[in-house]
Amino acid sequence: MTASRPTTRVPEGTGVLTFEDFVAARGPALVRLARGLLRDPHAAEDVVQDVLAKALLAWGRVSAAEDPVAYVNRMVVNASTSFWRRAARRERPTGDLPETAAADRTGQLADRDELLTALRRLPVKQRTVLVLRHFEDCSDEQIADLLDVTTGTVRSNAHRGLAALRERLAPPPPN
Repeated sequence: MTASRPTTRVPEGTGVLTFEDFVAARGPALVRLARGLLRDPHAAEDVVQDVLAKALLAWGRVSAAEDPVAYVNRMVVNASTSFWRRAARRERPTGDLPETAAADRTGQLADRDELLTALRRLPVKQRTVLVLRHFEDCSDEQIADLLDVTTGTVRSNAHRGLAALRERLAPPPPN
C-alpha cells in the first residue's frame, strides 16, 4: 500500500485555487505538522503564520506548482528547521545573577494609590488647588487666575485640603 500525498481540491466551477480556500482546507494540517516538528504549540502557530504570509506574497507561484500542498508543507518544514537555527535559540542562560537587584516599588505604588484615593474624596475646589499646585507646579497666582478666585482663597483651599489629607493618611494610633 502506498502513501498518498494530501491534496487540496479546487472549488468546482472556479478552476482556480484561491489562497483563502487553501488556508481553510490545509491550515489545521499545517499547524499539526509544525507542532510535530517543534513540540511547542505557540512556536508552531508562529511558524505557520510566517509561512502563510510568505505563501500569500508568492501565491501565484505557489498555486501554479504541481502540488501546492507539498510546496507549502516544504515551506513549513524549512521554517521549522530555521526556527531552531536562529542565534536566539543557541543562547543559554548562565545562571549568574546581577550583583544588585532592582528595588521593589510595590510600596510606592500602594502609597500613590492611597494618596490619589484620599485626594478624590476632597471637595472639588480643594482637590483642584492641590492638583494644580503639586502635580502641575502652578503658582498660587496662576491657580487664582485659572479658577477666577483670589490668591487668599487658593491658599486657604490648599491649607484645608492638605490638613484633610494629613488626617486621612495619618497612620492609625497604636493600641
